[in-house]
Amino acid sequence: MFRALRVRNYRRYASANLLSLTGTWMQRIGQDWLVLQLSDDSGIALGLITALQFGPSLLLSMYGGVLADRYPKRRLLLMTQVLMGLLSLVLGVLVATEAVELWHVFVLAGGLGAVSAVDAPVRQAFVSEMVGPALLTNAVSLNSTIFNGARLVGPALAGLLIAAAGGDTAPAFFLNAVSFAFTITALAGMRTEELRPSKPVARGRGQLREGLAYTWAHPDLVLAMALAFVLGTFGFNYQVTIALMARETFDLGAEAFGLLSTFFAVGSLSGALLSTRRSVRPRQRFLVGSAVVFGLFTVVAGLMPTYASFALLLIPTGAAALVFSVATNSFVQLGVDPQMRGRVMALYFMCFMGGTPVGAPLVGWISEHLGAPWGLILGGAVCVVAGLGAAVFLSRHRSVRLELRRSPLRVRLRVGERRDAVPAPQLRAAEETLAERAPGQQSV
Repeated sequence: MFRALRVRNYRRYASANLLSLTGTWMQRIGQDWLVLQLSDDSGIALGLITALQFGPSLLLSMYGGVLADRYPKRRLLLMTQVLMGLLSLVLGVLVATEAVELWHVFVLAGGLGAVSAVDAPVRQAFVSEMVGPALLTNAVSLNSTIFNGARLVGPALAGLLIAAAGGDTAPAFFLNAVSFAFTITALAGMRTEELRPSKPVARGRGQLREGLAYTWAHPDLVLAMALAFVLGTFGFNYQVTIALMARETFDLGAEAFGLLSTFFAVGSLSGALLSTRRSVRPRQRFLVGSAVVFGLFTVVAGLMPTYASFALLLIPTGAAALVFSVATNSFVQLGVDPQMRGRVMALYFMCFMGGTPVGAPLVGWISEHLGAPWGLILGGAVCVVAGLGAAVFLSRHRSVRLELRRSPLRVRLRVGERRDAVPAPQLRAAEETLAERAPGQQSV
């Protein structure tokens, strides 16, 4: 389950990342609560702050992917971590001096989103340089485990800290600013000779279009990204829906909000830990099934009448969300050539997070006008429909046959690829392994 931690560079990076991400989750809770304080509990304002934080992914993620393929990833990550730490520090100072206004939060959230849009594809592509292709699936799952372990601690800690400070969110922002120092230290102290950098791509025109064309030529990647876009736009808006459910539906404070986020994180952590057992690329039908299950749990969560029942339903919902997220991430990473990984992962994150500027305000508007539960119910329903639509698409592009075996008597529905299907993921994985061999080394 933890085999990627045997790699020293990754072990140091993962440990520091756990502390840094805990601070990041504290900032998210503090930021959402600050917006509700400054906007008189406006669901639309909460959706807008989320859109501003994730909106830059639409414009900058692909450029981040080009940078990841072109320049040393470790150096780029050092720059992005420093910038994000400074932005958190500025917000903390504004709140502590009581000079903060709503537009300040919007601007700083947009700045943080712009840096994160570049950071995300670089960070994802850097994982393969630390651990290599054999441990990549495990490392991706461990990253999600760390992310959700931080989500388990960060929101609850932020809720307690804000409540203890009488509603002041500044301590959450200051702690997040400090937390970036751990990742910066880990990156600076890595053994560079143990990294496995892919061959850098020379500067040239059309590299963005090249990444788009590569993805479009692989229908399996297109399907994964389409599902990621729909679920990211309409389903992964819990930073909006949980806050509104806590404040509007159940009329509770910051501590209850943080606790609900913790329940969701418990499920997410469970889903991430389950995903660490996987050692091969997930199948497309697994992506489709996990999307449908996530949508169904989201709908049921919105139907829960009490705080306790809603909190309990967040556990399986969070698990389903992370099973889908980890599977899709691994599916995309293990299905691309090393020299294209940065751009393809950038496109993946643009699909996954780029729909948030549309989905978050829409869910916020629905929640404000129809009630917070409807943001969950309608968003989950869209995810279910998308998953079923993807299942229909797969059925039309696969050969299906019914097998009858007499001893023992058994009927099996066998689904296989059509003859004109794209190359198997195993072939691309083998090509990547060969590409990493030293010049002149022969394969058997």
